[in-house]
Amino acid sequence: MTYDARPVRVVGRPRPGVVPVPAPASAPAPATTPASVPSSEPLLRTLLGTVLRRVRRAEGRTLQDVATQARISIAYLSEVERGRKEPSSEVLVAVCRALGIRVVDLLAEATSELLTAQLTTAQLTTDLRSRHEMPWTARSLPDAAPRARLSVA
Repeated sequence: MTYDARPVRVVGRPRPGVVPVPAPASAPAPATTPASVPSSEPLLRTLLGTVLRRVRRAEGRTLQDVATQARISIAYLSEVERGRKEPSSEVLVAVCRALGIRVVDLLAEATSELLTAQLTTAQLTTDLRSRHEMPWTARSLPDAAPRARLSVA
């Protein structure tokens, strides 16, 4: 009988007569962002975190104050604000209530920032194209403006 020399993590008390077997090698961890998402486009969690931090600081409130009122940990709120964690809808509602804002306002502000980022990227692309006289076609550039607008009745 041969044994694998890799270290084995034993959880609990080992049973007599049972030889622990190491877990199979795991698959590589998935990338932070899918390959289909352009790297120039910010992630939603980053946009939401940026807006939440801006609102919290504008109100002069601390992480501890908002986290306590939202009933989440300070570390988790910090990670949400830095775009490291993807908050659930329940967490977003709790943080928005603690900050005294509506979720729809948070999403509207994040949407505004995303559109601004896309317009800035499109303008930079246009500037580079004209500066270097590259033979790009309009079809190869991303649309800078949204095709449909939502209206609130």
